[in-house]
Amino acid sequence: MIHQIILAHPKPGMSEQNFQRYWVEQHAVRYAARIPQIRRYCVDTRVPRPDDPEDPLWSGVAEIWLENQQEQLASLQTPEFLDGARLDEPRWAAFWRTVVLDTDAHVLLDGPAAGAPATKVMILVKRREGLPLADFRERSLARHAPVAQKVPGLRRYVQNHTRDASYGVGEAVLDAAYQLWFDDVDAFEAARRTPEYRSMLADLGLFTEARYVHTLLLRENWILGRVEPR
Repeated sequence: MIHQIILAHPKPGMSEQNFQRYWVEQHAVRYAARIPQIRRYCVDTRVPRPDDPEDPLWSGVAEIWLENQQEQLASLQTPEFLDGARLDEPRWAAFWRTVVLDTDAHVLLDGPAAGAPATKVMILVKRREGLPLADFRERSLARHAPVAQKVPGLRRYVQNHTRDASYGVGEAVLDAAYQLWFDDVDAFEAARRTPEYRSMLADLGLFTEARYVHTLLLRENWILGRVEPR
C-alpha cells in the first residue's frame, strides 16, 4: 500500500487557524475524501511550540493511503479530483510550497491503533551527503529504530521511506518521514527532555543532513478509514 504524505502551507493572507479549519472541515470532507481510490485519509494539523519559527515551512500534513500505483494513477483522473479537490486547493493552500512524498510504511512499534487520541511527532529527514540510499534505509531501520524505541512514553513508531519511483529521474526531496506517537503534548514535552530522546537525535545526526531535518508536532483529524482503538 502507498502511504502518501502531503506537506502544505496556507495561501498568502490566510491565517494558519483558518487554513487548518478549511482543510479539515471543507476540503477534506467535500472534495478529497470523495476520491474513490483513497482508502484512508487523515489531516494532521500543526500544534505550535514556543521554539517554532514565526512562519513555519508547513502548517499541516495530509496522509493518504492508496492500494497501489495503478489506483493512485486512476485517482488523478477521476472527476472528484480533477473537478473537485484540485480546483479547490488554491483557495486555501500555497501550492508552490507543497511537498508530496509517496512512501512505504514500516511499523516498528505497533502501539495503540491509529485514531486513538494521541499527539504525533513527524521528523522529516534527508540522508547524509554521499550515503547510498540502500545504506541509509538499512541504517535507519536496523540501527536507528531501536534507539528511537527507547524514548520514554512512546506509544507507536513508524518509519515511512520514500518509494523507489521518486528517484527515477533524480533525488527525492526527502528520504523518510518518521512518526512517533505520544499520549498528549505534555507527554511529548516530557519525553524530549530525556537522555533517550537526546540520544535519538544524536544518532539521527550521524546519517542525516541536519539542515534538512524538520520536526512537526501534530494533531490527527481522521476523515476516512479511521481505525478504532483496540
